[in-house]
Amino acid sequence: MFTPDPIPRPSGSPASSTPLADYLSWTRYGTDDDYTVLPRSLAESMPLPWQQHMRDLLAEFHRAFGHLQWPVYRVVPSGYERLTELDEQQLSEIGCTMELGDNGEPEYRLRDGSRVESPEERRFLVPRPDPIPSRHAGSEGPSASPAPPNW
Repeated sequence: MFTPDPIPRPSGSPASSTPLADYLSWTRYGTDDDYTVLPRSLAESMPLPWQQHMRDLLAEFHRAFGHLQWPVYRVVPSGYERLTELDEQQLSEIGCTMELGDNGEPEYRLRDGSRVESPEERRFLVPRPDPIPSRHAGSEGPSASPAPPNW
């Protein structure tokens, strides 16, 4: 059940000196070796106290790293699939081709022409439909962004 009370913090030393790295290495939710993605529709649907905590943490993060040249990121929902289960478009996206070999069996080749050994065991990251609803689901398109608040 939801409570507006602050999240209790454990007393004593932390179990790890890298708790965020530990958690992000363990979780499978929107994280890879370089980035963590938070679906905006889910973040904005959290209870108000959680949103306030998240806002404060993100504001502090952006103050600390605001001096960097931040690009705009394009997030592509993706997942790992077996090479032998990819369609022609997915094969093209990862730079792979499939042809029938002399023995009539499929042969997979990478961009450099090298043959993929044991293709049934190889998995590649490929785009897939996003299962998380957009914050604009059902609308005609994105609305104008509001001006950022002055913290």
